Amino acid sequence: MIPPPISDPELEALLQRLEEEGIAHDAAQSEHRRKRLNLETPTARLLQLLILATRRRRVLEIGTSNGFSALWIAAALRRLPGAKPLVTIERDPKRAAEARENLFQAGLAAWTDIRIGEATGVVSGLEGPFDAVFFDADRVSAPEQLSLLLPKLEADALLLADNALSHPVEIASYIEAVGQLPGFLSMTIPIGKGLHVAHRFQA
Repeated sequence: MIPPPISDPELEALLQRLEEEGIAHDAAQSEHRRKRLNLETPTARLLQLLILATRRRRVLEIGTSNGFSALWIAAALRRLPGAKPLVTIERDPKRAAEARENLFQAGLAAWTDIRIGEATGVVSGLEGPFDAVFFDADRVSAPEQLSLLLPKLEADALLLADNALSHPVEIASYIEAVGQLPGFLSMTIPIGKGLHVAHRFQA
């Protein structure tokens, strides 16, 4: 049974709890791979605002973790007429299970389609089209995923990537690849760990 959508104050409370739990969890982990590495709330709010303001309807997220950012995106898509559920990719089945539970609690399970597997392999099998992609996983493999996604992007495409300032070396190849794409304008916004935003508009 899918619970009814919770109210905005209830969702805000859930997101705040997950943020606090995520910070405490990561502080207790010595291994990077065990950390949740959720978005900072200001970055998540900006991400949601961009999706709402530009009226995205087919969004792909690479890197679900425990579903913190998926909650923000799915909550936005739920408000947009004609939008489809968020497609989000997670390689760790345990993390995917956590994400499903959190999305279920938020009444947003119907607004997410979680795919489990290595991101590049999953991306190669997706049909699309997508009008927005959020890269929030392995920054080193992001250029390959971007290449695979190019034929699956709408003409009016929005590309977003976190950690542009916190991991400049790792994300450099992705930013360079985006910079070489015709028709895209891009910039890095100094919020959280740095959100790289690129947009292609074709009338």
